[in-house]
Amino acid sequence: MTTSPRRIEMRSNNIRLEVLSTGAAVRRLVVTGPDDSETDVVLGHRDVEAYASVGGYFGVVVGRVANRIDGGRFSLDDVEYEVPTNDRGHALHGGPDGYDLREWDVESTGPEAVTLSLTSPDGDQGFPGELRVSVTYSLSPGDVAIDYLASTTRSTVVNLTNHAYFNLDGEGRGTIDDHLLQVHADATTPVRPDMIPTGEVTPVDDTPFDLRRPRRLSDVLAEASEQLGYAGGLDHNFVLSGSGLRPVARLTGRSGLGLEVLTDRPGLQVYSGAYFDGSVVGPSGVRYTERAGIALETQGFPDAPNQPHFPSVVLRPGETFSSRTVWRLGHTG
Repeated sequence: MTTSPRRIEMRSNNIRLEVLSTGAAVRRLVVTGPDDSETDVVLGHRDVEAYASVGGYFGVVVGRVANRIDGGRFSLDDVEYEVPTNDRGHALHGGPDGYDLREWDVESTGPEAVTLSLTSPDGDQGFPGELRVSVTYSLSPGDVAIDYLASTTRSTVVNLTNHAYFNLDGEGRGTIDDHLLQVHADATTPVRPDMIPTGEVTPVDDTPFDLRRPRRLSDVLAEASEQLGYAGGLDHNFVLSGSGLRPVARLTGRSGLGLEVLTDRPGLQVYSGAYFDGSVVGPSGVRYTERAGIALETQGFPDAPNQPHFPSVVLRPGETFSSRTVWRLGHTG
């Protein structure tokens, strides 16, 4: 017998947030505009039971390792590990039984914050070490902060992110084609046809990935590019400029509602939603089709366990994985 996920709602000034215990998912993020109109800016399942049965990474926390691991294999301290694959022979977002499909414990709740936790046992899907993870969502005027913590009993690999899909014109209200996107990144990590990084770090100059100034997504996606062809659009890691908690991206909808993303992570995976096929029905009752939303995933680099020159995702006993991402929402004009 399955248990319905617990729902937690919070509010702060112009933001209302609904979080589910399944996948520690952000199911709704409603922004109140200057005219008192309300816009839900994240995609989600209409049926909350679908978060565990259907999946699809809607607003969930993914792990133990977000993004892809080549062939589901990696070496750590001269020991070879193999984890289940679920994407073209590779492990994606923690594999077929990732943290996105699991019930998290609700540790604490308040009017403007909630903390959820998960214990992943040693050997879970082949990953070494018992990993204890928590995520805290907290609200302040205009901001949603996401704080991650993790500790392990054995040396392991960890890469956590939230996989929200945004549509700033409103969930179920068309595509993100007319959104403007800016990413503060001078380079990307190009991929093979199967979406595994080649290991190169290449400048964005004279490529569709030069988003250092805001660009309309429809214009970006229309460019002739072998890399865009592999993914059916954007599904690439941007090498973020700077370090520490800093602004790394800005998304703006047609209405002027903007989302600024701040993070202390080294990478941002931008995924333009090429594979929505109408099978998922959102809270508004609309079926999601291609480019119904865009994911801006703050994280370590894809396939980092197999790429020693990428920023490390290794976590050892006695260490604490700690990271913060902030979604800053507001209207312009």
